Amino acid sequence: MAGRKGRPQVGSSLRSSGERRPDASRSGGTSRAGSTSSFGRAASGSAASGASGSAGTTPDFTRPALAPSLLAAIVLLACVALLDAPAFVAVRWGVTVLALIVLVFALRGRTWWAMVLMAAVAVCWNPLVTVPIPGQVWAALQILVAALFIVVGIAVRVPRSAEDRAAR
Repeated sequence: MAGRKGRPQVGSSLRSSGERRPDASRSGGTSRAGSTSSFGRAASGSAASGASGSAGTTPDFTRPALAPSLLAAIVLLACVALLDAPAFVAVRWGVTVLALIVLVFALRGRTWWAMVLMAAVAVCWNPLVTVPIPGQVWAALQILVAALFIVVGIAVRVPRSAEDRAAR
């Protein structure tokens, strides 16, 4: 059987995303935007239930701050032992840059409380103008701010419409 350009083989279970299942029209189900699916369940029209298992729908928001937040949390937790070492300056640079990146995503997502917290982290971890914080307090802040980065990374949601405007 000769290959068909850009299409799956005849009889293959692979379908393009636009094709409908043949049994959907017989069972009374409608498309994803309708009220029921071919299995009789209510179809999710909202983006908040995007994790309910519908593979073809995309949510109305993204979480772009999650990756830099997780990276910052890993850096903060991994480098608690480097507080007195000269290499801690590089850690401070990294955390400051990642805090500013998350701050920009919080601005785009209009999460004002996260913007204030990330600005405070960027000021405290700034390697150019250091804030005099004692060693044990600094170690506790490392762990606290790592948890803060994770919470902010999960909480900041940027609408896809804002993402599309920024791409233009």
